[in-house]
Amino acid sequence: MTKDKLEEIYRQYIDCLNAQDWPKLDAFVHPDAQHNGRPFGVAGYRAMLENDYREIPDLRFTIELLAADPPYIAARLAFDCTPFGIFMGLPVNGRRLTFAENVFYRFEDGKVREVWSVIDKAAIEGQLGM
Repeated sequence: MTKDKLEEIYRQYIDCLNAQDWPKLDAFVHPDAQHNGRPFGVAGYRAMLENDYREIPDLRFTIELLAADPPYIAARLAFDCTPFGIFMGLPVNGRRLTFAENVFYRFEDGKVREVWSVIDKAAIEGQLGM
């Protein structure tokens, strides 16, 4: 797969997440998908995302940086959102936050097979005065 094609698929995947178009998720997520070493498959991946949207109704994935080296994608995703209650073990309680996620993906057969993700928790703690 070319770099341009992989970037195109990734952007369509992000559009799918932002639209919460869960029936389309299997077009982008491999049946044996893993997230941070945990086997999820499409159903587990979908459940994780649905939970994220329940806890953060205004969640929106914004690509800030994107690099492709097939079969890998590296991205920095920016978030400006309002999580309810506890988020990442922190008492956010509906405060608006801005933070980033640094994430790497390995694609297989044109779909996300592995995801390694780190959220900038220190940025969130700083906004909460911790």
